[in-house]
Amino acid sequence: MPKTFHRTDRVSAQLRRELGTLVHNAVREHGLPSVSVSDVEITRDMAHAKVFVTALMPERSAEAVAGLKELGYRLRMDLARAMKLRHVPELHFHYDDSVDRGEHIDNILRDLPDTLAAEKRRGSDDE
Repeated sequence: MPKTFHRTDRVSAQLRRELGTLVHNAVREHGLPSVSVSDVEITRDMAHAKVFVTALMPERSAEAVAGLKELGYRLRMDLARAMKLRHVPELHFHYDDSVDRGEHIDNILRDLPDTLAAEKRRGSDDE
């Protein structure tokens, strides 16, 4: 059975593409920390959009999100020019920490063989 796509899914994908370009330009123009749009979730009534961004430097993510929130109105106006929508949703920027969590899990898994080997050595020393 083919997957059906709702209008909100299509609009969300288009918003992600357009915002990716607009955010990239805003980062360069305003000297914000480097971020990229990772996902956009739009409400069913298309009045609000959660824009998730990832940062190249996670320690400066709060600064980047604050800068994007300040530029939110301008970005929304630029979206209105770029997209053919009757109503452009209000933008709400959030930091997407999934990349950071993935790196943390990756580090744990990378260190796991060393941890297991150390525990095995301790176990054999006790015998």
